[in-house]
Amino acid sequence: MERCDEQEDLCGVRCIHKEQVAAARERALSAEEYEAMAGLFKTMGDANRLRMLWALGHEEMCVCDLAALLGCSESAVSHQLRMLRQMALVKNRRQGQVLYYRLNDNHVHTLIGVALEHVRE
Repeated sequence: MERCDEQEDLCGVRCIHKEQVAAARERALSAEEYEAMAGLFKTMGDANRLRMLWALGHEEMCVCDLAALLGCSESAVSHQLRMLRQMALVKNRRQGQVLYYRLNDNHVHTLIGVALEHVRE
């Protein structure tokens, strides 16, 4: 494997595997994609939002039912659902005056399932 020259050292640390660094740069995502993923994980990084997502992964529920499940106000649940909706994690449907929420798609269910599998290992 080729070593980087001292002149090529940009960060003060010797680069040992130039090919791997170049390959990693080729595979890198755009800054926007990293930001979007960080926002997704930040949104999912709240225990109450995860509790809502877990429940909605099994059946759709209205705000008042989610509030009863979480033991908090409907206003607090609505605020959290707004954040989840903005990140395309949940969607809703209206039946009369009641909004029912469910996971946006199977990807959300998969994300939660993989996270649970990881923490149970």
